[in-house]
Amino acid sequence: MKSKYQVRYAASPQDVKTYDTTRLRDEFLIQDLLEPDAVNLVYSHYDRFIAGGIVPVQSSIKLDTIDPLKADYFLERRELGIINIGATGTVTVDGSSFVLEHKEALYIGKGNRDIIFSSKSSSTPAQFYLNSTPAHKTYPNKKIGTNDVEVIELGAPETANARTLRKYIVNSVVDVCQLQMGMTTLKSGSSWNTMPAHVHDRRMEVYFYFEVPEDQAVCHFMGQPQETRHIWINNKQAVISPPWSIHSGSGTSSYTFIWGMAGENLDYGDMDHCKINELK
Repeated sequence: MKSKYQVRYAASPQDVKTYDTTRLRDEFLIQDLLEPDAVNLVYSHYDRFIAGGIVPVQSSIKLDTIDPLKADYFLERRELGIINIGATGTVTVDGSSFVLEHKEALYIGKGNRDIIFSSKSSSTPAQFYLNSTPAHKTYPNKKIGTNDVEVIELGAPETANARTLRKYIVNSVVDVCQLQMGMTTLKSGSSWNTMPAHVHDRRMEVYFYFEVPEDQAVCHFMGQPQETRHIWINNKQAVISPPWSIHSGSGTSSYTFIWGMAGENLDYGDMDHCKINELK
């Protein structure tokens, strides 16, 4: 199956100041990732990060290379992280099968050729969310179950940001080159994620929002701390966050998001915090 893909180019903060709502959404919002029996990918020129989705329903789906990679196969020079947000599915990597239950993850190292996705049931398919980054070294493939993650409790009900952060693909859990992935779940009654906000000029991020009720939405904030912008996001949509941008959101209900990062280092705590009362 031929993958559908888009290419998103990098933009300077000076240019983004002039964008209207439509242009902002065209440049940074990623829609329609999880389409039945399809591969959808977005190739960003920020750190050559790829975000994508695969939902195998009627048959298995192989992840093939795309033209921007100029590679014989997808992971010729890349590593890949997968989190299943649907029902039970299987990822087969060069003949080795990994069963992923709901909210389980898989890291696949550089050099693996045949990556095949399938669902246990066509009536309740798996929904595989993907992040991929360039890699300089091959590390072993590894499944990360829900009991394998690092769990951090953050925020407080008083500031409407009580949340549980789970680190799936980070260097303290699995050997990686530069990709990092995790999941944050807002607790009932809380709405703010990643507040106080921060930037990290050494890394870019992609946020994928899900478990957003059908009639609700998340307002994602981006831009430089003194020149912020916002994008309204619906369920199972993602947003690209440049290195110079804050990345924070507030939902009209509780929700979950997957964060993926790539860039200069693997130091999760490498952040330049922004004072809330200085945001503009």
